[in-house]
Amino acid sequence: MSGFSTRALHAGAAPDPSTGSRAQPIHQTTSFVFKSAEHASNLFALQEFGDIYTRIGNPTVSALEARIADLEGGTAAVGVGSGHAAQMLVFHVLMEPGTNLVAAKQLYGGSINQLSHAFKKFGWDVRFADIDDPASFDAAVDDKTRAIFTESLANPGGLVTDIAAIAAIANKHNVPYIVDNTMATPYLCRPLEHGAHIIVESLTKFIGGHGNSIGGIIVDGGKFDWKGAGDKFPTMTSPQSYYNDMVFADAFGALPLGPDGAAVDIAFMIAARAFSLRDLGPALSPFNAFMLMTGCETLPLRMDKHCANAMAVAEWLQGHDKVAWVRYAGLPSDPHNALAQKYLPKGAGAVFTFGLKGGHEAGVSVVSNVKLFSHLANIGDTRSLIIHPSSTTHSQLSDEHKAAAGAAPDVVRLSVGIEDAEDIIADLDQAMAGI
Repeated sequence: MSGFSTRALHAGAAPDPSTGSRAQPIHQTTSFVFKSAEHASNLFALQEFGDIYTRIGNPTVSALEARIADLEGGTAAVGVGSGHAAQMLVFHVLMEPGTNLVAAKQLYGGSINQLSHAFKKFGWDVRFADIDDPASFDAAVDDKTRAIFTESLANPGGLVTDIAAIAAIANKHNVPYIVDNTMATPYLCRPLEHGAHIIVESLTKFIGGHGNSIGGIIVDGGKFDWKGAGDKFPTMTSPQSYYNDMVFADAFGALPLGPDGAAVDIAFMIAARAFSLRDLGPALSPFNAFMLMTGCETLPLRMDKHCANAMAVAEWLQGHDKVAWVRYAGLPSDPHNALAQKYLPKGAGAVFTFGLKGGHEAGVSVVSNVKLFSHLANIGDTRSLIIHPSSTTHSQLSDEHKAAAGAAPDVVRLSVGIEDAEDIIADLDQAMAGI
């Protein structure tokens, strides 16, 4: 299978061998019967692959993992309970107390809070850099840095990251580059092809696409040289007493899992599953995995419509006399348009921001008076969504951080759905008439 639409439907799944079910079955079970005492022992010692307990793995979740890994071009994936859980597990493998990560300041507000506050409880520090100035990432790295983290398409502003430029900085400093690909999805952008090492995504958004299930995923590109980084990543390169002194990078760094038995590195994914997911526990439910997998089947169709509608709405807003500015990378006038053409050739996504001349009060008025749009804290739904970030999703940030993240008081964020574009525009028009 080579076409994206074909793989979005078929990758990771096949008719159930025991029942013939064409849809992926929901394995709604806590645990799995062992074939023998030896089989059980091998599973617990990581000497054999298989399911033990749904907190660690489940066949329905595994099918979703295989599909997203295929679409992202990765070697393996781990599905978890949310996008935040995916980020937590990635950094749990990479970080030690007293280390730091360098992250873009243009991030989803919840991610900024997670990095700035929740992670400090683990003794992990964060330094923020500017995606419009890749050199700022280089300057922020020191000998305690263990990762660089950005979004491919930043939430809420829809700003495009120069992935290749930041990947080069990560390689220079021998640390992995993690990219949150939630807003773009693998249909619009494939960060691993531009030098990223690991992908995280909130499947809640465009992958699932219908606003009905929460989930997250980690996808490894299998390209980072863990042992070549020296002693930076002891979880990957040191003997682990809880698995009979196994070294993940040695045991799973070159398994014959590729085409014609080619060596494939799945070491990071094994560590994320068998250590971090096992012990921290943010499991993805089989039912949600089924719902997200079903949503993924229509991802290409939806993303094309999302992008076409977003462009139409952005162009209309540009000409409105009550709009001060529009930031959408698909617009030829946008500062990120050239990067969008490079990294998102099929479209610049469905989420973007605009500012109203009336400032904060005007923004609150618009979100209060829409009728077709849903005023809520989510993106990536089939339905059009709207929010005023400064008073909601980014409200816990300082004014300085709000502005840096693209959530100043005048900002309104849209997640443009797949309704008829004329109806979306008409709803915004009537809402802005009341300003």
